[in-house]
Amino acid sequence: MTQGILYISYDGMLEPLGQSQVLAYLKRLADGRCIHLLSFEKAEDWANLTERERIAKNIRDAGIVWHPLRYHKRPSALATLWDIACGITVGLWLVVRHRLHIVHARSYVSSVMALALKRLTGVKFLFDMRGFWADERVDGGLWPRNGRMFSIAKWFEQRFLMSADHVVSLTQAAVREMQQFSYLQDNMPPVTVIPTCADLARFKPITNEQDTSAFVLGYVGSAGTWYLFDETASCFAQLLHLRPDARFLIINRGEHAYIRERLAAAGIPDTAIELTSATHAEVPLQIARMNAGIFFIKPVFSKQASAPTKLAEFLGCGIPCLGNAGVGDMAEVLEGEQVGVALKTFDEASMTEALQQLLQLVADPATSVRCVAAAQRHFSLDEGVARYAAVYEELKPAL
Repeated sequence: MTQGILYISYDGMLEPLGQSQVLAYLKRLADGRCIHLLSFEKAEDWANLTERERIAKNIRDAGIVWHPLRYHKRPSALATLWDIACGITVGLWLVVRHRLHIVHARSYVSSVMALALKRLTGVKFLFDMRGFWADERVDGGLWPRNGRMFSIAKWFEQRFLMSADHVVSLTQAAVREMQQFSYLQDNMPPVTVIPTCADLARFKPITNEQDTSAFVLGYVGSAGTWYLFDETASCFAQLLHLRPDARFLIINRGEHAYIRERLAAAGIPDTAIELTSATHAEVPLQIARMNAGIFFIKPVFSKQASAPTKLAEFLGCGIPCLGNAGVGDMAEVLEGEQVGVALKTFDEASMTEALQQLLQLVADPATSVRCVAAAQRHFSLDEGVARYAAVYEELKPAL
């Protein structure tokens, strides 16, 4: 019997995240399985006809059936409720029409849809939690901890964990935390840890023939919410004291005005900055232009469950990183594998010391080799796909 799976993602497939953390897995998992992909696409992404057709062909060639729905943003709560209703309606039709066996839900909003489908049809529910999302909203300053939205989200989190036929977590630290939840005592669902992985066939060292005289510090992805971009800008300002020739290459979509404002506030001259956008396919070539990567994330409760995608991608490309402690297993990977530095505090002296260590790592020819080896050990897409496949097999209906 061919295994039928409905994968629900509230992230769009036209976004870099959807391509790196959904499609990269599903294209491999589709072999021998019937996978229907339900995603929510933003209007500005959908308007890019060339990219849309490219991704649609990519999905179609992998044997995946794509059902893109429109993502609604405003008014926030009502728009999300509308999207959930649309997702349940379309998902119910797909499950019944194609006799699908598993609903694989990425994160919380998708899991509301999946939970409804499980209650309506009895389909197996795979809760791919991606971290403590409700706590992330609070830690990111988007919700008050005593607010109604947080209470509702935590109520749903409890239902997801108690109803899931299997749970996927990004970190072992998150599993240990869940084991302490009172409602899961003697009721812990099966859990598989699958860190955020990267396609290391794409994110690999690339020979760069450009001028290598300047030191290029690189930043890839979002700069808002729980990313500490002011601290990142301050760190680059400190780097300019150590390496006046340093340049800051920033790859970002949609936050350029905010980034330029924060860099100016840190006193960084425009001549030291290159701020640009890139498609997901172009990111490895941009990383190849960097000597080291940098990103800081708020070291808050929710980040115990975080495994940043960019860490896997930097290391896969042979690029050492400057990060911070208190975020998943990042500090252990960076310093345990000697592929980067993890800041514990953000004062000027600590930043300077960390930058000096980073410069020493960059100067060591063996560092790039260690980065690639660490990426293979911790973040291989092949291993991630194998673990998802094992979960699917466990949930496969008996003949």
